[in-house]
Amino acid sequence: MLQQDSNDDTEDVSLFDAEEETTNRSRKSKIRHPVASFFHLFFRVSAIIVYLLCELFSSSFIACMVTIILLLSCDFWAVKNVTGRLMVGLRWWNHIDEDGKSHWVFESRKASPQEGKTVSEAESRIFWLGLVACPVLWVVFAFSALFSFRVKWLAVVIMGVVLQGANLYGYIRCKVGSRKNLTSMATSYLGRQFLRQVSVLWR
Repeated sequence: MLQQDSNDDTEDVSLFDAEEETTNRSRKSKIRHPVASFFHLFFRVSAIIVYLLCELFSSSFIACMVTIILLLSCDFWAVKNVTGRLMVGLRWWNHIDEDGKSHWVFESRKASPQEGKTVSEAESRIFWLGLVACPVLWVVFAFSALFSFRVKWLAVVIMGVVLQGANLYGYIRCKVGSRKNLTSMATSYLGRQFLRQVSVLWR
């Protein structure tokens, strides 16, 4: 009979763990909401393109202004109510209580291991890239319109800064929490750095 060597250093490796890890990586890198990802960029990029090229194709300022404001309004609604919730699990909104006081709510969905609700890394990059880059461009347009004395376009540009800047601020609040949370995070970080420096000095 063949005897099994008791000193064998080989180790059994479960193939199911590797398959599960590969599946999780593919899910995180996959765009699970292509329609939401498309419209997250479509309205805001279209508004910028129309602003840059409208004078080449139309001499009517009113038509260009209305088109840009409509695109910015559609973008504000889509990003605030649809794409933020689907792509990164964030939502911000406002409600008025019985006393007539206005309350702002900033929510962040927690991933559930049982339901597998993890945020796709690809969708997260698309979301934050579009959310940050476009308001920065509108700020650049605002300074350009101001210094070139294009006063009639300044109102349109300010509308772009306000609408897209509001979504950016709202989702940053959802991501990092309230100012109190930010203060506690900064305090705890400084405390950890101080203790680390003290431990280095006493070595």
